[in-house]
Amino acid sequence: MELRVDRERCIGAGMCVLTAPGVFDQDAEDGRVVPLDSAPAPEREPAVLDAAQVCPSGAITVVSGD
Repeated sequence: MELRVDRERCIGAGMCVLTAPGVFDQDAEDGRVVPLDSAPAPEREPAVLDAAQVCPSGAITVVSGD
C-alpha cells in the first residue's frame, strides 16, 4: 500500500489524524495533513483506508500494492 496526500486540497479538518494517528499528523503552522509514513505497515491498512474515506476534502489517496 502506498499513501499519497494532496496538501493543497487538504482543509485541515484533522479526521485523518484522529483515525490513523501513527500515519498522519497536522502541520503546526497551517493545520494541513502531514504524512508520517508514505508506505504504512499492513496492520495499519484498515485505519488508513478509513482515514481516506472520512477525509472531507478527498486529499488522501491509497494505492494498493497488488
